[in-house]
Amino acid sequence: MYFIFLALWIIFNGKFTLEILLFGIVIASVIYWFMCRFMDFSIQKDLLLWKRGLLLLRYFGILILEIIKANVTTMKLLFSEKYEIEPVLITFQTTLETRMARVLLANSITLTPGTITVSLEGNELQVHCLDKTLADGLSDGIFVRELEKLEKAV
Repeated sequence: MYFIFLALWIIFNGKFTLEILLFGIVIASVIYWFMCRFMDFSIQKDLLLWKRGLLLLRYFGILILEIIKANVTTMKLLFSEKYEIEPVLITFQTTLETRMARVLLANSITLTPGTITVSLEGNELQVHCLDKTLADGLSDGIFVRELEKLEKAV
């Protein structure tokens, strides 16, 4: 948070000089000290926030890659004349502990083409897949592994 305060100080000043940098260091330090002293903030919480932020960025990168791969797979299924599409509705239990992680998993599944999360009740997800091949790895796939890492970063 300290570096964000310092960066905002420099950006709002509109130019970068040694004097602005030195004043920014002092002002950002005072604001950060105030937050730690009176607003129940700490360096440990700051580091945890950065770690979670990086894990979340990694998750969204993986999500984008999985959406692209699912698009290619879905296009192959739709345009293939020799393959018969077999829709399937599967139900599985997830090991994710927090509601936020389960909702993020359900939304990630829905965002990938060819799959739609029909319901999420407790730890149980019901997913409709355009084809049975798209159902592979839903319960223990990369989304679940990455969300478990995000949960452990508490």
